[in-house]
Amino acid sequence: MKKNRNPLQKEKDFHDEWASKIDVEDIDVDLYFEGSTCPENRYIVRKLGDIGGKRLLDLGCGAGENSVYFARRGANCVASDISPGMVETALKLANRYGVKIDGKVINAMDIDFPENSFDIVYAANILHHVDPKRTLQEIHRVLVPGGIVCFWEPLRHNPIINIYRQMAKDVRTEDEMPLDIGIIKFVKKVYAEAEFDTFWLASLWIFLQFYLIERVNPNEERYWKKIIYEEARLRQLYFRLETVDRALKKIPLMKRMAWNIAVVATK
Repeated sequence: MKKNRNPLQKEKDFHDEWASKIDVEDIDVDLYFEGSTCPENRYIVRKLGDIGGKRLLDLGCGAGENSVYFARRGANCVASDISPGMVETALKLANRYGVKIDGKVINAMDIDFPENSFDIVYAANILHHVDPKRTLQEIHRVLVPGGIVCFWEPLRHNPIINIYRQMAKDVRTEDEMPLDIGIIKFVKKVYAEAEFDTFWLASLWIFLQFYLIERVNPNEERYWKKIIYEEARLRQLYFRLETVDRALKKIPLMKRMAWNIAVVATK
């Protein structure tokens, strides 16, 4: 019976179950955007600048770290997700931080808002769970002229991270598909302007350290969360490795070997 569920239903069920285990008291919102091991969000925040008074759709909001972070900086945020459990968790997190956000259950491929509804759409780690091109077109539709979409996603090219994905099947949804770096060509066709960068090359050593030295079971702890929770102890090591990453990215074709891509595009 389980095998007959459609992909969206599987995503909903998986994330509802995950949401039921989240304690919002454990979430440090600022860490997700300002911590050393969150280079994707640091890049996006620099590009966005002042967001005070902006209408912002957090598409695929997860536990709500993004919505709460942006709301604390003056944006009017809608936390949206296919998972009602995650939307509820986001609202609880907002309450804990004393900010107001709206919550809405949304299919990212069919966004239930009219055209020109938002100044910004932030979509982190959602495109590889859906049809990315269809979703990017939907985002374009709901943005005002001159509006901005910002997202970051895993890439599919690096063999080390692909081995990790094969090992960590219990903490990932079975239908997710990391992106080809060629997605940036599609973004540039649909949007008037687009900038991007990639992150985590030599710095993927931290994942190897978790597995080979610290013996962390990848099916018991999500490595991509662990790098955030343990940012303080990883900070010095990460910044040293990030310096190597910057040098590596100057080599032709090396950007495609990164774990993640971050994109900021204007309608």
